[in-house]
Amino acid sequence: MNICFLDNTNFSYNSNDLNSSKLRGAETVLINLATSLSNLNHQVSIINNCPKNEKIENINWININSLKNKNIYDLAISNNDCNLFDKIVSSKKIIISHSVQPIEKFIRKKQLLPYFKHKPKVALLGKYHLTKRNYFTRMFGFFYIHYGVDQIFCKTKLLDFELIDKFQAIFTSRPDRNLELLIDIWCKKINPIINQAKLLVTPNSLDYNLKSNIYNRELGSRENMIKDLIKSRMIILPGHESELFCLAAEEARELCVPILTLGIGSLSERVHHNKTGLIAKDKNELAEYVIELFKNDNLWLSLKSNLLKLRNSRSWDYCAKEFLKNI
Repeated sequence: MNICFLDNTNFSYNSNDLNSSKLRGAETVLINLATSLSNLNHQVSIINNCPKNEKIENINWININSLKNKNIYDLAISNNDCNLFDKIVSSKKIIISHSVQPIEKFIRKKQLLPYFKHKPKVALLGKYHLTKRNYFTRMFGFFYIHYGVDQIFCKTKLLDFELIDKFQAIFTSRPDRNLELLIDIWCKKINPIINQAKLLVTPNSLDYNLKSNIYNRELGSRENMIKDLIKSRMIILPGHESELFCLAAEEARELCVPILTLGIGSLSERVHHNKTGLIAKDKNELAEYVIELFKNDNLWLSLKSNLLKLRNSRSWDYCAKEFLKNI
């Protein structure tokens, strides 16, 4: 099958940037899904703001501004923008939705008319995402797409128990994903009880006292993040209403790091309570869970054991095969 991906970010990238910090979840998903479809012997092109037209690892990268004719494809997949289907000709069209999109936003983003023109199926990220998508913006069909994790996570060697920092927790999501809420819980309810514990967070502009043992983790390549993750006792991700999948949780699951959350947004789907992590009902319970997991080796080992059984169960090749079943 001849497949194209359509994307139009305001910055330039290609697959050589996969492990750089400039890519967001949507771009990494595009690269990984395209690569896995190519591995399944499909002909794949990515039309976006890439630096130049070239072939990288059997995928055709085409700068969107260089298009002169409408190429014909068997399947076109757009990254969250129905307008991009005007650039090509395809008998099948799918739009991957990465955001909360009520009907007002759908209209404001000029998606309504091209949506009715091209009639694509919509790939949603889960049941929570479905509740945030108006029926009229998915009336031509929808299905669930599961994100995989990059090979760099699958191939990372995990640390032995004695090399993990017993008192290190980490937050790897974006600061606007309720980091401020987590810092408030940490400073008021966790640090006073277990003051030897430390929390590594994504660099941010929030104001907090270093006496609370909160430190900015080093940004840069994903290797830096992975080194911090595999050394951590747990990852704490409160969740956010605009978070429809949470790759940070999926990456932590692959690295067998227990996930503690309030289950806001999609986090209630990403975490299985008492299996891959703990879902708290409120701020007080989240603090209690964090303190307990720092202290209780048996609980931590139980969660770790469950996570180890799930490792490598969600590769991108697996997700690509599931994707094709739904087109």
